Amino acid sequence: AYHHPILPLATRRDKRTEIRWGIQDFKRRFGRHPEGMWLPETAADLETLEVLAGEGVQFTILAPHQVRGKPPRGRPGRIRTATGESLTVVPYRGDLSHAVAFGDALRDAEGWAELLVQVGGGGDLCLLSTDGETYGHHKKFGEMALAATLEKLDASVEVELTNLAAYLAEHPATEEVELVSPSSWSCAHGVGRWKEDCGCRLDLRADTSQAWRKPLRRAVSALAEELHTVFESKAEGIFEDPWEARDAYGEVVGVDEPSQRRAWVEKRYPGSESEVDRAVQLLELERNALRIFTSCAWFFDDLAGVEQVQVLRYAARALELAESLGGSAEELRAVLLDALSTARSNESEPRNGRRFYLEDVVPSVPATAYVAARRVAGLSAPPGPWAAQVDGDRSRVTVTHAATGEAVRFEVENPSDHETPASPGSPAGVELIDPDGRKFTVDPEAPWP
Repeated sequence: AYHHPILPLATRRDKRTEIRWGIQDFKRRFGRHPEGMWLPETAADLETLEVLAGEGVQFTILAPHQVRGKPPRGRPGRIRTATGESLTVVPYRGDLSHAVAFGDALRDAEGWAELLVQVGGGGDLCLLSTDGETYGHHKKFGEMALAATLEKLDASVEVELTNLAAYLAEHPATEEVELVSPSSWSCAHGVGRWKEDCGCRLDLRADTSQAWRKPLRRAVSALAEELHTVFESKAEGIFEDPWEARDAYGEVVGVDEPSQRRAWVEKRYPGSESEVDRAVQLLELERNALRIFTSCAWFFDDLAGVEQVQVLRYAARALELAESLGGSAEELRAVLLDALSTARSNESEPRNGRRFYLEDVVPSVPATAYVAARRVAGLSAPPGPWAAQVDGDRSRVTVTHAATGEAVRFEVENPSDHETPASPGSPAGVELIDPDGRKFTVDPEAPWP
């Protein structure tokens, strides 16, 4: 699923889009339809599996405790959905996977390979599942241990090194099993970790509370509903079917170059420049309405983390886009902040979520002002979708988004101070005034906010 949301907590419509975007991203990279899909945190309910099967996905991987009636010898099982379709589920080896992710298996590649040969012989399926970042990030030199182990297994005559698609082509699932629904691999309480203070946390010795999870979930859910309303109402006359358009945007949503996303929209939904602007803004609005549910914002122990900053910056960007489309940003922001106000951090001086948002999430200098200041000072623009154009007399600078066409025009105070880039004795900051009359003094050489 594209944005790593916990799919059992998503609406059916959002499940479908996240799965379709994941499929489209795979097709863009590899040129074919995926046979299987990894569910974020292996979180699953029956509706999620039903949507997966409906999109042509044949199998997924689950934790052992998520499947009742598992076939013997690590073999796959089959789950029948309410619509009559079936999806293959394959439980991974919990003990061996845990030894890699949290134990010392990666310290001895030769010993690890010997163990896998022992347990994988005799025709049993031995499936290991770990996070990719285990190899080299969580475990230093883990990628080297993995490479050495794979070489040894590939050379062994006692086991066959394979992948699930190849294995299932030879050994299709025949036995029906039951899903523990909802469930995941990283929460003992189903999917509570991503919606409430279920008791799951990283540091069991710390006296912390995860009660903030519930209001954070409530805040982004309430905001998303309002954003969807804006999307649907403002899409009239732009898209024949707004939700089909959102699903189709997955073809290019992962493309880094914003202008390429715009070109795709121009081709698929031709119109005037302002209509194309509106179309891209609508689709980017929904992109941000989806990615505010990225699961890592709930996984860790405290509200005031970088994961929450990132998710709430997606929310802030959605508010900007809603305002560009004619929505009431203040009303939407109130929906978000009212719910966040009941969340409380575990910092030594605790803050509520509203204060955290205003202090840590929303920059004091908007990105557009920073880009404008660098252009006025004769410096190159930072990487990103914004570009700036300075008027001839340097009294005004316009910053434009390459994909959405959003444009912000700043007045430059004392433009003559910046006629010579980086001249000795020039003022440290560029003074700008935005269309709302707000003043910013921006250091153009400061780090990107």
